[in-house]
Amino acid sequence: MSSIISFFKNQVEKFPDNPLLWEKQTNQFEATTYKESLELVKQLSLGLNAIGIKKDVKAALLSEGRNLWLLSELAVLSNRAITVPLSTKLEADNDLIFRLKHSESKYILVSESQLPKIRTLKKELTNVEKIIVFYPTLQLEEDEINIEDIFTIGKEMLEKDTEAYNKLTKDVQPDDIATITYTSGTTAQPKGIMLSQRNYTANVEQAFSYIDIPSHYKTLVILPWDHAFAHTAALYSFMLTGASIASVQIGKTPMETLKNFTANIKEIKPHVLMSVPALAKNFKKNIEKGIEQQGNTLQKIFNFALNTTIWYNDNGKNKGKGFKAFAKPLISIFQKVIFNKIKDGFGGNLQFFIGGGALLDYELQQFFYAIGIPMYQGYGLSEASPIISANTPLYHKLGSSGKVVNNLEIKICDTEGHSLPNLQPGEIVVKGENVMKGYWRNEEATAETVKEGWLYTGDLGYLDDENYLYVKGRFKSLLIGSDGEKYSPEGIEEALTDHCQLIDQIMLYNNQNAYTTAIIVPNIEKVKQLISKNSKESLSNVIAKIDAEINEFKPGGKNEALFPQRWLPSTYAIAHEPFTEQNKLINSTMKMVRDKVAGFFKDEIDLCYSPEGRKTANAKNIENLKKIIS
Repeated sequence: MSSIISFFKNQVEKFPDNPLLWEKQTNQFEATTYKESLELVKQLSLGLNAIGIKKDVKAALLSEGRNLWLLSELAVLSNRAITVPLSTKLEADNDLIFRLKHSESKYILVSESQLPKIRTLKKELTNVEKIIVFYPTLQLEEDEINIEDIFTIGKEMLEKDTEAYNKLTKDVQPDDIATITYTSGTTAQPKGIMLSQRNYTANVEQAFSYIDIPSHYKTLVILPWDHAFAHTAALYSFMLTGASIASVQIGKTPMETLKNFTANIKEIKPHVLMSVPALAKNFKKNIEKGIEQQGNTLQKIFNFALNTTIWYNDNGKNKGKGFKAFAKPLISIFQKVIFNKIKDGFGGNLQFFIGGGALLDYELQQFFYAIGIPMYQGYGLSEASPIISANTPLYHKLGSSGKVVNNLEIKICDTEGHSLPNLQPGEIVVKGENVMKGYWRNEEATAETVKEGWLYTGDLGYLDDENYLYVKGRFKSLLIGSDGEKYSPEGIEEALTDHCQLIDQIMLYNNQNAYTTAIIVPNIEKVKQLISKNSKESLSNVIAKIDAEINEFKPGGKNEALFPQRWLPSTYAIAHEPFTEQNKLINSTMKMVRDKVAGFFKDEIDLCYSPEGRKTANAKNIENLKKIIS
């Protein structure tokens, strides 16, 4: 068993002169080798120790992806302290305050662009002792310190005692808590996932169950570095084979950083990219737009080549089988003449994507597989460090989330917790060294999620006879966005029914979609009263009044600050009948059976994700409203 720190030291010994990190601060990317990275970690570790970062102290990390992100985390862990990685998407509001206070962070390592958020909250962060700023250009305040000063302190300590770092790290244990990572769980408040150093190194080992990343491979990490998927699958996994990690050049704004990605990808020429569905859709859209601009003839040729290759590939495992083998020469021509040009847009070296974060549409998987840069879908969650299964170049089936990794027990359970046979869907439950230690300061949630070492994921799926995992959505109630972010809907649903007179029942829906929708059962009596009191009141006007009630939870409304906007319904469907025990949409304890509601109103949900359905006063809603009150 290894800790992250012993793992890192071992990799430095194996690959001292290999580039570990690539960063572009001026005109070109510059490499920092494994050996050079260790020297920087030594200096930073000792400097942080000198200002008070010691065993079990929490240090929040709020920065865009860059060399200092990883170096800082390794330095914190070298002190047996705990990193609290924070998303740069968090605003200076309750979300950020909650994480900093709940984690009991005493130190904050922050980039200059994120510093204003921390300054806004300073008065409330009474527990914070020092704020370490990454290479500031502005004037620092009394409780802020330039990270260069930390490096200087550490360098001086090493000059006095060359063994100072080894002495500092000799007691680091695999079981030490490495990070407290916040995610939205089954309650309204985020939960702090405690992952040990061994959780990470075990998952790195598991990640290579069916894949190899040669030491000369590079990846450009466009995902936020605090993202559980990027954290393990890129930052630490690439270390295992001596490969290297590049960060996207940081712009003055998030949009500028995103634009830099296009240029950076051609400079770094990555061999592997990490992706989530939202990114995959953008990549596909840009590729299709580029083909379209080449003219109608080329577009027809491309579509023919694409569709023929999709047919030839089948689900990947059956690629070119049977009489399809006769098409192999044609497929090779398509690859060389058409698809390789698309590859050049990604730098020319890209071998495949690794997909995670949320489920990837089957059609998207087929598209990228056909053009020669497959997006190998995986599955995991932060509580499992996060990798549970993955498709790889040698072992893959499109539509699946891949083979379950080695050294991980898995079972599919029904609602009573009983194991189900292969091909039968149920809750995905796993057990292994990658399973979290629990939720920070939340024993109740820990007890509900981890039972006798088994992690109950809350996700619905099944195993086939070759140990490929198929994830079908949520076993429980969590909403999940297209980027993999999760949120519990119950609090929002309860607030909407409490505050909206015209809403009797509501179920929010988001299953890896671009926006949240809802199925609404109107308050039949109040709708009837509204119409009878005013004979001119039309059904479309009733829907407008429902809109107005919901809008009170959106910007400008009296309840606008209660919930994150992305989880409020952008549109909704009116149910044609209420949720009842008779139609099995409510169980015997009067709880909504979410999967059954989603299935029962599938047509309505599908309509919500169409242009017509974006308008709440659509013909279907008026028809259903008329039906439910008749």
